[in-house]
Amino acid sequence: MVFNSATSASSGDLSLKQTLELVNIRLANARGTKDPDLALELCDDADATLCGIKGFQRRALIPPKKDEDRTLSDGVATAFIDLGMLQDSLGRSDKAQASYKKAVQWGGNAEQPSPTSDFKSGKNALNADKGQSSTPPSQPTLGSSVALLSQDFFIENVNPPAIAFSPPQADGRVDGIRQLAACLSLFQSSHSSDVVLEPTARNWIQDVENDLDEQERLKALATDVIKEYVRDELKETKAIAEVVCLAPVLEKDDFRFLLRQLHIGINQSNLLNVPQLQGLADLIRGANPGYLDSDDLVKVLELLSARLTNTHLQSTSYIYQLTLAISHVLDAMADTKVNGLDREKLHTSLASYLDKLKGSSDPYLVYQAAYAYQALQYVPDNDTLWEKTLRRTGNLIQGVSGLVNSVKGLDLNGFIEGLRNIQQGMAGATDVYKLVNTAYKDATSLANSGKDFFDCLKESFSLDYKRAWYPALRGADTLIRNGQLAKFKKLICEAPCRHEPAFQWGICQRLGGIAANSFWDVNTRRSAAAILAEIYCNDVEWGHQVDVKEWILSILMRISSLSGSVAQYAITVLEHIRTDGDAEKQAIYRSYREKDLNSCPFVVDIQSLETSPLLDRVQNKPDVEGALRQLRKKKLDEWKSTIFITPQAKASLKAPDDAHFSLMDSVKEFLESEQHQVFLLLGDSGAGKSTFNRALECALWEAYKKKDGTIPLYISLPTIDKSDQDMVTKHLRRLDFTDAQIKELKDHRKLVLICDGYDESQQTKNLYMANRMNQPDEWQAKMVISCRSEYIGADYRDRFQPGDHNHLSRVSQFREAVFVPFATSQVDDYIDQYASLFQPLWSAEEYKQALNRIPSLKELVRNPFLMTLSLEVLPRMMDPGEQFSVGRVTRVLLYDQFIEQWLERGKRRLGEKELSATARAAFESLSDEGFTINGINFLKRLSVAIYKEQDGQPVVEYSRFQDEGSWKAAFFSRADETYLLREACPLTKNGNQHRFIHRSMLEYGLARAIFDPQEWKKQTTLQLPLNRRSSTSSVWSFEICDNLDNVASDHPQEPDISSPLAWRTLVNEPSLLQFLEERAQQEPVFKQQLLDYIEHSKVDKKWRTAAANAITILVRAGVEFRSADFQGIKIPGADLRYGVFDSANLQGADLRKVNINNVSFRGSDLSRAQLRDVQFGELPFLKFDHEVLSWACSSDGASLAMALSDGNINVYATSDWERIWILSGHNQRVGSITYSPNGDRIVSGSRDCTVRVWDVATGDCLYIFIGHTSDVYSVAHSPQGNITASRGGDGTVRLWDLESGDCRSVISECDFINDMAFSPKGDAIVFGSRDFRVRLWEVASGNICSILIGHETRVTSITYSAHGNLLMSKDDANVVRIWTQIVYSPNGNQIASASYDTTVRLWDVKTGMCTHIFIGHQSYVTRVVYSPQGHQVASSGIYDKTVRLWDAESGECHHALLGHQQDIHVIAYSPRGNLIASWSDFGEGRLWHVATGECIWNLNHDGSTPSAGMDLSHPFVWMSPDVDSFITGDGGGSVQRWDVIKEGEQCRVHMRWRSTNGQLTVEDACVQDVQGLNELHRRLLKQRGATGEPNVPLREAGKKNHDDRALRVVICMNLTQDFQDTHL
Repeated sequence: MVFNSATSASSGDLSLKQTLELVNIRLANARGTKDPDLALELCDDADATLCGIKGFQRRALIPPKKDEDRTLSDGVATAFIDLGMLQDSLGRSDKAQASYKKAVQWGGNAEQPSPTSDFKSGKNALNADKGQSSTPPSQPTLGSSVALLSQDFFIENVNPPAIAFSPPQADGRVDGIRQLAACLSLFQSSHSSDVVLEPTARNWIQDVENDLDEQERLKALATDVIKEYVRDELKETKAIAEVVCLAPVLEKDDFRFLLRQLHIGINQSNLLNVPQLQGLADLIRGANPGYLDSDDLVKVLELLSARLTNTHLQSTSYIYQLTLAISHVLDAMADTKVNGLDREKLHTSLASYLDKLKGSSDPYLVYQAAYAYQALQYVPDNDTLWEKTLRRTGNLIQGVSGLVNSVKGLDLNGFIEGLRNIQQGMAGATDVYKLVNTAYKDATSLANSGKDFFDCLKESFSLDYKRAWYPALRGADTLIRNGQLAKFKKLICEAPCRHEPAFQWGICQRLGGIAANSFWDVNTRRSAAAILAEIYCNDVEWGHQVDVKEWILSILMRISSLSGSVAQYAITVLEHIRTDGDAEKQAIYRSYREKDLNSCPFVVDIQSLETSPLLDRVQNKPDVEGALRQLRKKKLDEWKSTIFITPQAKASLKAPDDAHFSLMDSVKEFLESEQHQVFLLLGDSGAGKSTFNRALECALWEAYKKKDGTIPLYISLPTIDKSDQDMVTKHLRRLDFTDAQIKELKDHRKLVLICDGYDESQQTKNLYMANRMNQPDEWQAKMVISCRSEYIGADYRDRFQPGDHNHLSRVSQFREAVFVPFATSQVDDYIDQYASLFQPLWSAEEYKQALNRIPSLKELVRNPFLMTLSLEVLPRMMDPGEQFSVGRVTRVLLYDQFIEQWLERGKRRLGEKELSATARAAFESLSDEGFTINGINFLKRLSVAIYKEQDGQPVVEYSRFQDEGSWKAAFFSRADETYLLREACPLTKNGNQHRFIHRSMLEYGLARAIFDPQEWKKQTTLQLPLNRRSSTSSVWSFEICDNLDNVASDHPQEPDISSPLAWRTLVNEPSLLQFLEERAQQEPVFKQQLLDYIEHSKVDKKWRTAAANAITILVRAGVEFRSADFQGIKIPGADLRYGVFDSANLQGADLRKVNINNVSFRGSDLSRAQLRDVQFGELPFLKFDHEVLSWACSSDGASLAMALSDGNINVYATSDWERIWILSGHNQRVGSITYSPNGDRIVSGSRDCTVRVWDVATGDCLYIFIGHTSDVYSVAHSPQGNITASRGGDGTVRLWDLESGDCRSVISECDFINDMAFSPKGDAIVFGSRDFRVRLWEVASGNICSILIGHETRVTSITYSAHGNLLMSKDDANVVRIWTQIVYSPNGNQIASASYDTTVRLWDVKTGMCTHIFIGHQSYVTRVVYSPQGHQVASSGIYDKTVRLWDAESGECHHALLGHQQDIHVIAYSPRGNLIASWSDFGEGRLWHVATGECIWNLNHDGSTPSAGMDLSHPFVWMSPDVDSFITGDGGGSVQRWDVIKEGEQCRVHMRWRSTNGQLTVEDACVQDVQGLNELHRRLLKQRGATGEPNVPLREAGKKNHDDRALRVVICMNLTQDFQDTHL
């Protein structure tokens, strides 16, 4: 739009000054438009406006006398010059010359139409030292609202200042705090598409983007620096500078934590801590959006305000620093829109104090106070007038945050217009308009009227209005911070407040900051200094404020004190000011030089932070995370090429293999548990224990979280010397952790210790207890420990279970699992992975076809290690599709082939390798002799040496300097032949540690040293011709010729006393024994050798170890010794389990410590044999002449009490099963006995109406409680053991005090009592009776505390919940009532009840409502149970002989189980819920499949147990939650254990043992004069039918019953192991 202002000018509406400003605006618009026509029109309009000034010609011809007139005249002249230059550039030279003439009339210089300036500007200044030509600057308009600066100043926007970025190495040391800040800044900026990064930074951030560990490390380093600052007691300036440098890149929590620490430091210091105050100010100024909360800022402002008001002007510098900090806080509060400051408490008081500072003579302080005062105006209190009026185009301008809301999207023109709106006011708000208009007029008149700087600033101390210079400076800060220097320059020139001294002061301060900051580029710094010079010299544009000019001088002098070209430039500028220009400016310069320059607060000594003390201290701490990252990377890299099939496991060694579960899931559940501490992994050799342990370690590393994450450590126990002593520290040292790092881990971190190879380490100690895990000041860790199952004994759990400080085992903290063999699907998956990873000669399908053609091999490959061996050697053994010729593939056969193939590959590898001349000669020699044979001999010799020298410890540590000349040198020295054979053998090396690739390789080597079929055949046949560097080993392994077997019988090999059989006991080496038993089965000559060893032991005891090993191997190989002549053999410690020695002659044999569990000695002669410490595997049974009515075991398991029908109670010590007491006193049968909770007393109740208390230690009767008038049915102890309750047939319950013997209370108010129970706390006893009521009896007072009424028939059963908070009762009328609670369903939401009305009902626990009624039974429902998962309910009817399975949610009947011929009394789900058992009268038991309803087992039809005479109240018990095994009993007194075995889709039930059928068979065996037996074992032999002395009759208790009925209670080791905490 073109303004026609000639008429308005001539009419006198505008003053000369206003007309001049209007002209300058039009000229500025003409320069800015790209439309030439519009530019010409604007020029014409400007010319008309100037010519329309009143008295144009007269005012132009009369020289001005006043300063004001001179200024205006100069302004008009300059405007004409500017107009002429524009017209010239637009091609209107004629009009341009006319404008120049008019300028001369107003006092202008026509020859040099340049601005009045005392210093060269623009490119001249910037290039003064370069000798470059310069372009003339644009012409400014004198006194105009829009100033002009050289186009060479701040030509374009630049990147914000930053240090030269040199990225740190991953996990490497960070060089300084600025490097750390730069890295973290790149993390933040890398997500912005607008940020352009330098190549170095871009490449680094691309590398680190996928390295989350490195990102976390650098962030953690910054956090650690903040924590180190908090710990730093001095908190010196450098330390504060470090944390402030990090402030913009900190996480929010770290930033706010640092803010609080600085706040605390300032608040707690007696004297003002200036460095902390500056740090707080810088911290707030550099805060990221959203990091500063309103409450924090208010608290900081309150603190600083209090400090300010308490300083009392005693220290101007302190007040300045406080005011500066307050300014930054107020800036932040304006940015974050903090509202509602308390006017009286803070807002007004702070404003009042700041107002007082205007009287200071210090211009720096006055300016800063004015700045803070204006900032306070933009933090609103109750004044909402501005919020209502300061709007532009409908958008509210709320302080700085409204004016500068986005850097990159900043509309600078709109911003400047907003400033003008603030300065000029708005229509529609008269009162505000007047205030703003007045302020504008006052400010501009002050700026140009010659008033001094202080007068101008004092106008800013007013509560009546806001000044535009404050938001203008805030906008300038934003532009500078983001490198928008071109926009900053425009803001300087066009801000409507640019004439105000406060604005100029602030702009100079910011220009000085740019010029002094070495991180800006040189041209930018020079531009800033040049603009300072321009403001100083050009009075026409910037006025003549002496304080502003002195401020500029101060800044330039500080810059000149720096080094570099910019400092030299500042020196040049100052010299020009000193020598050139008018006298007044020179006087200002001289006057300023005489002042104290140290009083200037402008700081140009920007902290270089070349040293970073906090960061250095942090990095000098043990870098635990860095070491852990490297360990994690190493472990994950090692795992990449590993084949892993997630193994399945079972709960215990005795659990069936089909009762399996995912081992990885089970272990992870263990790790998440707060209770469990040790997880034992058991498995056969090669079951995959080590591979699983490594997989577990990698899975935990994948899930590892920094700082608070649990650290997994895989520890190979054989590599740790004395692993029972400081095991973790030793392992970490092997991983190169420093002692400082180890201490840090021990003090602050939790571990998962994955201990592999317990058996290989030959440990017998409990590593958890020996290493004091989870004790104070010790390692905090959970332990997963693996061990070969064949190496543990019956009491193995003691070696692994955690315990307390008294070493009492805590079973609840222990878990175990046993690897099960691969299923067919797992075998297939393994083959697929193997074929894909290694690309062997065969395809996966060819491997699978070969396994199908070799049934014996198919069974072997269910073992993972044997699977690996098989896949390696199958292509060597046969061609694809070929039928294998050997009938049976064994484990030892696979190892034979694998070792030979490994050695042949090693030979080829060495042959292709560059060897020295001597090594090549040695290789040729070995090859000529047969490289594979030499390799096998090396393997055998090394295996023998390891067993002999290291007792089988598989890891050999070899040091060339320490072990030279020792046995190790023969295998690990640098001798050529030794090196070649070692390199070819299946060995691995880790540092100075050597070991076989698998423990079984060591065992195979020893087994082959004991008997090598190649060695024997080589000795008994002619040497076959060998080709150069070839081997015949494979021929011997598979082409077994009959003629060689014939040779064996003719040339037997004599026993060798140097054989390992003669000097090492192998009984506890089951994996090794397996190799030897297979050799014995395959090689008749080896079998004969073993027999020879046994024979030699008859005459010379030096052969007894060999004989014990030999007979152990032969028994394992299935050799039977019926009628064998073993008179006088010496086989101490042999393992003869399951051996057959019927009718054998074992007279005088040395059988000490021999294991004869399950051995058959039927008819054999054991006379005069040595049997001391023989392991029988079972104990004798106890026989009674009277019926056993009840029994109980003490809580510690040390004694067992049995109540008999003759009134006596027999007490036995379980250690030797000797009867220790016969408790006599009752004159009628004892129906109930119980031990006290601590086991020191026995309480019995009898048909003689008495209750007796017995002392277990002495056998004395302590009390006889008399009071009942009928049979005592049951007795019960309170949980605390001080009260005994007895229930009698007389309808009473009596409470007896066990300390005094008194009867404390009697309940006799009710009819016959049906049931009673103590509360878990022992404070109440509850019972139900026929009067339909439930009564709660308070034990302490003996009073009835509650009578629960609601049942309409007799109450038949009651029970408490485990915690005592729930009580449930049931009556005959199917009413189940919860009187403060109980739950029966597993999830606790339902109760199921059975009723005589033929229904089953489900009740909601919370509401007490019946949710389901199950209808289907045809008679009384007597039993109801939930499935373990709670989703199903089973019920049985007493007369309809059915079991029904109901859906607990829908009420649908899934199955009706039919088949029982008698009334059903017992139903029970298996622990896993997949099976359900039912039991009826006369011993009829059935097992049902829950999913299908199919009956999979019927005891009557099985024929294993007689069905008649069944008379047990609990004939059926499931074993444990881990296996499908159960116990049954029958009327004959026997107990059986049954296993449910799944075979494909079918299940069968197998009896594992029967208690009365002892496993040891010694019928008619002669035991005359046997030596070393104790009384217990003699009784056992006698019971089992042995003959001869000793013939000691058993001591029998009591007299025979009239029907001579005997009940046998059998104590069997197998039985006690299975039951452990279960009492039969």
